[in-house]
Amino acid sequence: MLAAAAAASALLASPRAPSGCRGLSGAWTLRLRPAASPGAAALRLHSFVPKCYITNVEVDVSTVIKEEAFDDHPSLPPVCSIPVVNLRGDALDSSSFSLHDRASCPSSFEELPVLSEGEQHTLASTPAHPAGLYALYASYLFGNLVEQLWNFAWPAALAILHPSLLPVAIVGFFTKLSVFIGAPIVGKLMDHFPRIPIYTALNAVQVTTQLISAATVIYALKNLSHASTTTLVLRPWFIALVAAGAIERLAGLALGVAVERDWVVLLAGTNRPVALAQANAVLNRLDLICETVGASVFGLLLSKYHPVICLKIACGLMICSFPVLVMLGQLINRVSCHALDSSRTTTDESVCSDLLDVRKIVQNSLSAIKHGWNEYKQQTVLPASAATVFLNLNVALAPGAIMTALLMHRGISPSIVGAFSGLCSIMGLVATFISSSLVKRVGILKAGAAGLIYQASLLSVVLTVYWAGSISQRTHLLIFRASIALSRLGHMSYDVVGTQIVQTGVPASKANLIGGMEVSIASLAELVMLAMAIIANDVSHFGFLAILSVSSVAGAAWMFCRWLTNPTDEQRELFMFDPLYQVQAM
Repeated sequence: MLAAAAAASALLASPRAPSGCRGLSGAWTLRLRPAASPGAAALRLHSFVPKCYITNVEVDVSTVIKEEAFDDHPSLPPVCSIPVVNLRGDALDSSSFSLHDRASCPSSFEELPVLSEGEQHTLASTPAHPAGLYALYASYLFGNLVEQLWNFAWPAALAILHPSLLPVAIVGFFTKLSVFIGAPIVGKLMDHFPRIPIYTALNAVQVTTQLISAATVIYALKNLSHASTTTLVLRPWFIALVAAGAIERLAGLALGVAVERDWVVLLAGTNRPVALAQANAVLNRLDLICETVGASVFGLLLSKYHPVICLKIACGLMICSFPVLVMLGQLINRVSCHALDSSRTTTDESVCSDLLDVRKIVQNSLSAIKHGWNEYKQQTVLPASAATVFLNLNVALAPGAIMTALLMHRGISPSIVGAFSGLCSIMGLVATFISSSLVKRVGILKAGAAGLIYQASLLSVVLTVYWAGSISQRTHLLIFRASIALSRLGHMSYDVVGTQIVQTGVPASKANLIGGMEVSIASLAELVMLAMAIIANDVSHFGFLAILSVSSVAGAAWMFCRWLTNPTDEQRELFMFDPLYQVQAM
């Protein structure tokens, strides 16, 4: 053993290996193995193996300590001791050094490779599978476009069918309820199934339930005469619509979680933060574009054709979408060198069959919610995910049904209300570009804090303007709407950055479970705010809802910033390359 240690010391202290090397860019491990022949006691140097590229690491090989053999090393006799070289500062200089004499000892490499700062930046900005990402964008664009078209089509058709908002509210309520109950169990199921088969199955379920929902609405448009609201919601076709709509939304959200929390991380690379930020930004841009285009296309169709013809056109798009999405899913896997075939967890057939047992659906749902919550609250990035949930409580000071109702009640023309909604969408699109630039400049942690603080500040201005005077006045109304629109920059910026933080902190084996649990809790938050809006249904009570909205966003900002300023060791290790903790370490 001393001979081996001496050999290592001599090798590193030789003239070919100059001393004083600072800025060593790799951690090198000295592996010692027994000689090949039985009974031989001498150990030989096996190899130097580069572990990673790290800059500005100071090393010293001046100390040799004897430690006992590792218990889990099968080929090492228990009586052997191995010398361990402690690496400390001041022994080596900044130049790379030769490991051997080229003439006397040929090898496949002579010098320790070093990545320059520019090369490291290029690596962080380059996706692991760029072709796979482009195929993912195409799949996400096509699938999301059909989904957003349908999300606009069914409430528009129900509004034509019946003047009351109750049918739409009932479908929306049970949709949120199904997501709250079903998202954890679906997430757990997805973590135990191979990616491509479960992706195909979820697409099949979503398209089938969309067609069933469309068929029920077409039937009602053709056969339903004027009926009371109570009579309408008790019809068999409406019950089928509620059930199909709940399943369709659950399948759609499961597909979104799979793509946004699992697939994109694999294709962009978990250790390539800039590439991952850019990929998340592209997905958010595509989502906003699909939301705008889907609603515009179906609205244009409704203005020119009968609702039944429009729904039949939508059904044709749904039928065509399934084979296209399946083909794109296979293409993503093929062009990314079958990266999606990598195993997250061992597929347990008994677990999968138990989860799919219809007789135990209530028991499995409760068990999945309990298991998902236990896993969710143990995550290092829990505050970042909880901040996203808090942002979902902001239903009053955001473009949506409540804001639209408020502006219309204040006498604002529909064209101005529509322009305001369009401006908010544009701000969200701009935010996706800002977020990736922020991540590149200050890191994902500071970028997330900036987005939350910015949104909370502007919404505080909105609340102040609302309480200071009537928003019917031109100046107050302009400041009110402009502040809300600008606040969407912070909201969408954190939406992109917060997603990346959770992607970085959650292991791949639990990505769908944690993502599903986050969606479930967010749906519960929306249900709570929906209940508040029902209680305070008069426009005069809007100030109460506005206070709740501002408080939720401010709470999210406080929670996230407190998490950053009081990091745990695990948190520092997880984000060890983020500029925030690198500066603190210095």
